[in-house]
Amino acid sequence: MADDKKHAEIDAALVRQLAEILNETDLTEVEVERGELRIRVAREVTVNAAPVQYAAAPAPVAAPAAAAAPVSMPSDPATIVARAGEEVKSPMVGTAYLQPSPEAAPFVQPGDKVKKGQTLLIVEAMKTMNPIQAPRDGVVADILVGDGQPVEFGEPLVLLEA
Repeated sequence: MADDKKHAEIDAALVRQLAEILNETDLTEVEVERGELRIRVAREVTVNAAPVQYAAAPAPVAAPAAAAAPVSMPSDPATIVARAGEEVKSPMVGTAYLQPSPEAAPFVQPGDKVKKGQTLLIVEAMKTMNPIQAPRDGVVADILVGDGQPVEFGEPLVLLEA
């Protein structure tokens, strides 16, 4: 019985630590496994829009080269132009999707006015769709990634202007 109580205390402390990790990051869930013990802590993410259905990325289809070309930075530093505005960066490694499903309209487009908390795009990481939200009200100056493009942690995704 004392051994069961000890495990319960360890479990509660671990759950609290996992919950703190969720609160400190933009993760929507975290899971830990120690021997036979497996704990998963998740939080519900609410979006200020109609319910969205997510689908797997479509298989590559022949498309015009301009539409399929990934966005890339110039390799010559002299050609890099300073961008005015705030970069919304990826909080994780994953795949960026600009619309909720392949046949749906994009979440946002350059020139759109957005409100704080509005979904700009989603990043899929480990089969979990993570909405990337506007950190403040503003105007979308540029979308810096392509649909279905792999993204790295800290990579700029969207440029917001005041």
